[in-house]
Amino acid sequence: MQLPSGSQTPGQATSSEPENASRPSVVVNENTDISLLTQAQLYDLNQNLLEDAVPNIPLIGPLSSISTLRAEYEEGSRSFVNQVDYLASQGYLSVRRARGDGDCFYRSLAFAFIEYLLNSPQTNVAVALATSLLESTIPMLEDAGFQKLVFEDFYEVLLSLIQQIVVPEPGGTTLTSETLLEAFQSPEVSNSVVVYLRLVASAQIRNDPEEYSPFLFHPELGEPMGTREFCEHFVEAVGKEADHVQMTALTRALKLNLNVAYLDGRSSTGKVDFVEFRDPDSQLENGSPITLLYRPGHYDILDKRTAEAL
Repeated sequence: MQLPSGSQTPGQATSSEPENASRPSVVVNENTDISLLTQAQLYDLNQNLLEDAVPNIPLIGPLSSISTLRAEYEEGSRSFVNQVDYLASQGYLSVRRARGDGDCFYRSLAFAFIEYLLNSPQTNVAVALATSLLESTIPMLEDAGFQKLVFEDFYEVLLSLIQQIVVPEPGGTTLTSETLLEAFQSPEVSNSVVVYLRLVASAQIRNDPEEYSPFLFHPELGEPMGTREFCEHFVEAVGKEADHVQMTALTRALKLNLNVAYLDGRSSTGKVDFVEFRDPDSQLENGSPITLLYRPGHYDILDKRTAEAL
């Protein structure tokens, strides 16, 4: 199901696919009508492209030209190429790739958020706000029934990264773009951040069941699920993709504004729809949104800067 453009409320999650589902292989060329492909076939198409184009991708990669994304589709359907060109026309010059391991939404959002803080013109203020916000998630987790022993180590990893922007570690230096990337390429650090954000998203859903329960469905079976069961299986569990419910919950909990560009090859004009998640108390300066790129089954980071501008 295509996420509704501009939606700000939870919606049924359908982009995840059964790991062992049997589906016919997808062969796409310039004559393929993308609009006739099922969601499952679009998922397979993008997964095959990700595996073929970037087989050894790190957990988070360096910024690369959006032309590299365009090149992935040049031998296939023109509709995808047109959508990539549309993104470039809107000023998105680069993409930062995340490994397609089911955790790419949480990892991409975390990296983009910390990078925003790092590049803020008032880093002390930005870090202080982010630290206060992060501290506020502790009682939220406890209210949801999580014991501090479960999350405190993951919390400390994320808090340390944010505070390193202004306070160097003993014998070290403050956080830089290079060391931030190194941190997110380290499984120990990167996965700790992912786990903490998953717990925060789960706590947000658990603490407000009336808001979220109408939208909690099994992503493969389409059957309604209870709040606890949904959170345990599709929010807290690593390797499970995030859909509209999880994105809504996490951006609300972290008071972030987020845009998600939906690249699906279905637009006849090449236009890319953006799904917007908005919080009136956003911690980002002037409400500037983080922008992610969504392809069925995967998230990356979109950027209007070039690698040379970093």
